[in-house]
Amino acid sequence: MRVSGRVLLVVLAAAGLASALSTVLAVQYVRSVGGEQVLVQLAIVNATFWYGWVVLAVPLVVLSRSLRIDRRPRLAVPVHVGVLLLAAVAHVGLQSWAQVVVGWRRVAADRPEALTGFDWTGEFAAIFPLQLTRLIDWELLAGAAIVGIAHAFFYYREAQQGALREAQLETSLVEARLQVLQRQLQPHFLFNTLHAISTLMHRDVTAANRMLVKLSDLLRLTLDSTVRADLRLAEEAEFLEKYLEIEQVRLGDRLYVDFDIAPETLDAVVPALILQPLVENAVKHGIAPHGEPGRVVVTSRRQGDRLVMTVTDTGPGPTDGQIVRLSTGIGVANTRARLEHQFGDDFRFELRRGPEGFTVLVAIPWRVESPAPARPAFVA
Repeated sequence: MRVSGRVLLVVLAAAGLASALSTVLAVQYVRSVGGEQVLVQLAIVNATFWYGWVVLAVPLVVLSRSLRIDRRPRLAVPVHVGVLLLAAVAHVGLQSWAQVVVGWRRVAADRPEALTGFDWTGEFAAIFPLQLTRLIDWELLAGAAIVGIAHAFFYYREAQQGALREAQLETSLVEARLQVLQRQLQPHFLFNTLHAISTLMHRDVTAANRMLVKLSDLLRLTLDSTVRADLRLAEEAEFLEKYLEIEQVRLGDRLYVDFDIAPETLDAVVPALILQPLVENAVKHGIAPHGEPGRVVVTSRRQGDRLVMTVTDTGPGPTDGQIVRLSTGIGVANTRARLEHQFGDDFRFELRRGPEGFTVLVAIPWRVESPAPARPAFVA
């Protein structure tokens, strides 16, 4: 287990502060009972107590990490109890030795001639049993507190790591879901386009050939969008322009297209291919089934912290039953699912039937990329 230098410094500083505070309190107590001031001796005893537990905490923390009580209680509990006993006895031994040192200093100050006969071992043997009997319960409590704090720290760190892994997994799942939705959408409109080309081959080979050329451009943009979850609105509009050019070849003068893209929204970030299924539905349901010419209008505006985009067709509009079926179709259902995955509840997706035609509105949070040097041809 690695311990950073900063953590070690904090622990040592805390032990030093506790030692100083304990020494001050001990000196005040000695003064209050009229005892002799022995500042150095009290400092030695208190420093031994606190720094002794700093040293003994290392094996206790290592044991707490390698043999967790919650994971293997039958083995961990007796092992921890045994190690706590050893640590408590060792700590009492350190304090007893500090008492011997204090006694040696007292002899050195009062009777220097007696130092030659100072019995270190005898003094320790006399002090240790008394200290052990008097302090063992407190020593065990101190050691148990260290073990408890270590377990609590490891629990907290594992909980944080678990929460991070869960968040990363959830993000990965959302991204995977978005990719699945995106890949589900692409074959849908590509197959529809190929079917339109196949139909046109029987009526106008030249027009069908133009559609194939435009489809190659469309496929290039499609392949680029498969590796990106988001696009600039300028790129999304370029894709729509290529797609609608194909539809204009197929429908001729029956289809007119308008792009009303506000210049300040060109660098806004949108989910890749978010408008294409809506434009496809506008052509398929609003223009193609009817003999009269129609228009598809794509707009974008910034409204506060929102990017608002609409796709409107001037057809007669669907009936209530058709709106229900439209809402459950691949294009609309896919678009709504992608918006929910990416923005949660922070978006608007509305189907509207009005005097100017049928409109689908998408409003998402405003996000911007760095502006591109050139602007597409569809912008005035």
